[in-house]
Amino acid sequence: MRVDMLTFLALATASLFAIVMGGRSSGRRKNKEVFLGENSKFKFGGRIDYKLKRQDSTKTLLIKSEQLLRIEEHDFAMRPGFGGSAIPVGIDVQVESIDSISEVNMDFTMTLYLRHYWKDERLSFPSRNNQSRTFDSRLVKKIWVPDVFFVHSKRSFIHDTTMENIMLRVYPDGNILYSVRVTVTALCSMDFSSFPLDTQNCSLELESYAYNENDLMLYWKNGNDSLRTDEIVLSQFFIKHFHASNGLAFYSSTGWYNRLFINFILRRHIFFFMLQTYFPTMLMVVLSWVSFWIDRRAVPARVSLGITTVLTMSTIITGVSSSMPQVSYVKAVDIYLWTSFLFVFLSVIEYAAVNYCTTLEEMRKMKRGKIPSTYNASQAMAFDGCFHDDEIELTTFPRMAPTLTTDPLTSPVQSPDIRPIEGTRLHRQRSLRENVDLLVSNSYMIDSYSRLAFPLSYLLFNIIYWSLYS
Repeated sequence: MRVDMLTFLALATASLFAIVMGGRSSGRRKNKEVFLGENSKFKFGGRIDYKLKRQDSTKTLLIKSEQLLRIEEHDFAMRPGFGGSAIPVGIDVQVESIDSISEVNMDFTMTLYLRHYWKDERLSFPSRNNQSRTFDSRLVKKIWVPDVFFVHSKRSFIHDTTMENIMLRVYPDGNILYSVRVTVTALCSMDFSSFPLDTQNCSLELESYAYNENDLMLYWKNGNDSLRTDEIVLSQFFIKHFHASNGLAFYSSTGWYNRLFINFILRRHIFFFMLQTYFPTMLMVVLSWVSFWIDRRAVPARVSLGITTVLTMSTIITGVSSSMPQVSYVKAVDIYLWTSFLFVFLSVIEYAAVNYCTTLEEMRKMKRGKIPSTYNASQAMAFDGCFHDDEIELTTFPRMAPTLTTDPLTSPVQSPDIRPIEGTRLHRQRSLRENVDLLVSNSYMIDSYSRLAFPLSYLLFNIIYWSLYS
């Protein structure tokens, strides 16, 4: 009996000792794991990382939100109300800025806030205070969102600094607000026939890519008030009008689609082009007229002035053309530049005509014997290419005394003292050859007429031009 009691006490003592030692060792292991939590990923690898991941509060909140919205219970690859009527998706746009407008590429770059409104009852959740829940882009990838894209866009991207600029707001009844901040470069078909006095109509078009009008109906959320703009200031344009519109687009293989338009009208600032193009052109044309007041014998002065103005006009035309698209029609600035170039070119031709007529006049005087035989024509023309009247000694013809005869047949010329009877005076019109001979014999008259004809013609051209295009 005593032996059995001793055996029982020994077993009980051994069991108690084993329990105490096991608790201490497990406590040490637990404390060791907690103590080495921050540095354990280098020593214990995935085991401690897994525990830390389970303790991440951000991930825990996301899992709770997914459970609240019952995301795993539905197939969000299908649109809301699949098989029924088209789901209405409202659009609201706020234009932040128009970054650039390129005439060469015929496009514009715009930054805007694009907001979508629709209802998905699959995401409804119970709420006592009817407050919405706001999420970022991580939840957007797990639910259905409208596939709106920009028609005729060349480039577009969603801003991602410091995170993707995407906001998702879910209300308890299933209404959803989905907002993105996007920059898009889109095509704008421009008409440069009135450039730079032109007005351009550009539009940004939105449309669903996969869902036609039977599945998705795009509309402006608040009508014309759905399009809002910040204060936009452009360097070459000012915005006359912003307005929203809608329509339908047809594709032969897929059907009709709802399309929304963001329309804006741009009016170009003319002052920049007045300083860079029009004023320099006017000055070159006026400068070419200075040669009309320079002596016709000063060949180097008049020729160099004419060539300088012609080359300057060519430079202005080349500079304007290089900054414009290669269109197949004539622009308003082309009409002004080439007409001005024509005036400058005609001023050079005018002096060529004056110089030629002066040479013909002096050659005729040589043939008539009005130039002495000692006159050296090659020396006179060596300096400026024409003969000089002041270097020629012209002999004066003796004045013929008037004679009176009684026979009118033998004396056809009347005395200057006898006046013709009133009503018998005859006017003989000069022929073209006589007018040319008169002009050649008086070449200085070409400069005199040009001093008046050129400015009046250019003034008339400017009046017509600015009245048509301004």
